[in-house]
Amino acid sequence: MAEGDGPGAPTRPRAMAGFYRRMDRPVRRVLPRSLLGRMLLIVLIPLLVTQGISLELFYGNYLKVVSRRMSGAVAADIVLTLDLLKRYHAPGDRVWIMNQARVRTQLDMDWDPGQRLSRTGSTHVLGPMDEDLADALNASIGRPFFVDWVGDPQTVHIRIQMSDGVLDVGAPRKRLAVAPIWLFVAWVVGSTFLLFLIASLFMRNQIRAIRRLARAAELFGLGRDTGPIHPEGAQEVRKAAVAFNRMQERIFRFVAQRTAMLAGVSHDLRTPLTRLRLSLAMIPPQGTIDAAQFHAEVTDMVGDVAEMEGMIESYLSFARGEGAETPVLVDMGQMLDEVASAFRRAGGTVLSISVPRPVEAVLRPGAIRRVMDNLLQNARRHGARVALSASQDERGVVICVDDDGPGIPRDRMEAVFRPFESGLDGGTGLGLTIARDIVRAHGGDIALRQSRLGGLQVRIVLPA
Repeated sequence: MAEGDGPGAPTRPRAMAGFYRRMDRPVRRVLPRSLLGRMLLIVLIPLLVTQGISLELFYGNYLKVVSRRMSGAVAADIVLTLDLLKRYHAPGDRVWIMNQARVRTQLDMDWDPGQRLSRTGSTHVLGPMDEDLADALNASIGRPFFVDWVGDPQTVHIRIQMSDGVLDVGAPRKRLAVAPIWLFVAWVVGSTFLLFLIASLFMRNQIRAIRRLARAAELFGLGRDTGPIHPEGAQEVRKAAVAFNRMQERIFRFVAQRTAMLAGVSHDLRTPLTRLRLSLAMIPPQGTIDAAQFHAEVTDMVGDVAEMEGMIESYLSFARGEGAETPVLVDMGQMLDEVASAFRRAGGTVLSISVPRPVEAVLRPGAIRRVMDNLLQNARRHGARVALSASQDERGVVICVDDDGPGIPRDRMEAVFRPFESGLDGGTGLGLTIARDIVRAHGGDIALRQSRLGGLQVRIVLPA
């Protein structure tokens, strides 16, 4: 049987996933809910772990080693003195030995004859010194002793039980005490707090930009126009702010255009409806009607109905926008050939198609064809011939439609993109508005300029 083919094999991934989900719940309860809190926690935990490791390494490898060596040196001096005291018992010799030890070892020695130790062991201080000295004395002198660390701030008193009294050895604290551990602890805590404070101030400043973006999005969702927000903070936050401003501008433009469309529907339909009402009023409500007599009125009514159908179709096309078509990679040369072929069948004239090198773009082909058809039909209505071209540069894919028609005055080139701003054909004025909506939905833009053919050039720029 192959590895993992047992009956329980399929259930292992599910079991592991269930285990991680169960472990994830308590972690989520502990985690802060705000982004600032989580970012500070991400900084604080590694900082505490790093400082804890530093403290342990300093305490274990430096303080303990130095403390053992200093304690061993003091214990060795005491052992040497005890050996001399054992060898020379005369009172004069004992005094001379203790005086020499005081001079040579900086150990202050006093003799208390006939005394007995009331307690043994050592008092305790912060740090490893007390245990290290006690261990060194236990290993070297082999006699009962008591170490007093707290009685004198300058001297550590070591009382050793001898056969006929107690030897009181006063060791200068500087020979035994390494740098106080609390100083290093204070330094660790202080540096941790300082670093955490700096990180908190920096992250708070970064989070402020995110909060401002979130607040702007919330107000925008409530329908309040707060205007564009100023991009600030990290690069990613700046990009999000710029994207939000673009989205806000596009939605406001969308709403304004749809509002204008609804306002224009009643205005544009009022004229043909009035003509229909007048034509119907001229038809007798009773009696026999001669169809030939009212042929002109019926023809006019049919024309009015066709005009209203065209208007309504334009409104519906404008309202549909870009639709839900899936973007695909399109060969622009092939698309221009197809658009030109359809334009020729409709009676238009294409002077040239220029695509110097292969140009491809990811777009919604149906929507872009609709834009191209709209532009070509505009040119044909003005009796113009067209030239098509496509190229690619640092801006993206550039599509140009040039014609040799009458063109549009420069001061009108931006106005014709507004809804219901008729060009020269007196139509509904939605064609170029729809075209710009579709192009901008692709992340591009469309602009008008004077053509090299003497008419109008429509330049479309799409992202590559």
